Amino acid sequence: MNEAHEATRLREQGTDEARLRLIELAGRHPRDAVIAYQTAWAHDSAGLEAEAAPFYEEALAGDGLSTEDRHGVFVGLGSTYRVLGRYDESLATLRRGLGEFPDDATLRTFLAMTLYNVGEAREAAGTLLKVLAATSADDGVQRYRRAVEYYADHLDDVE
Repeated sequence: MNEAHEATRLREQGTDEARLRLIELAGRHPRDAVIAYQTAWAHDSAGLEAEAAPFYEEALAGDGLSTEDRHGVFVGLGSTYRVLGRYDESLATLRRGLGEFPDDATLRTFLAMTLYNVGEAREAAGTLLKVLAATSADDGVQRYRRAVEYYADHLDDVE
């Protein structure tokens, strides 16, 4: 088993021992983006966001991530920055992710949370309404999808 697969297997165990072994593995392979991502994820899952951020940053700077993992790094790092109150970095990371994954509902949802945190409630609500309109399986939402999408950009308009 190669070490990237080993890193994934360890992270899936979700134990503190696995997290510690991932730290050791990341130390031996500091340029391995997959190992850095798995190490970040293990820290994030353990509620250790401050420790996760540098590993996410290493993963994003590296090469070799699958498209799915690269997406996961953008979500994880953007969310981690938000939880740490590093809102400008969160916005930049999530917007960069949306540059690569423009219609992604997950990135847009985390972006909305950060927008709320920086006092951009109108843009946050509009973003969430667009996500809802695009992803909801609810027949009522779909019936009014065009209206929801329109009003997402016109929340303050009155007649």
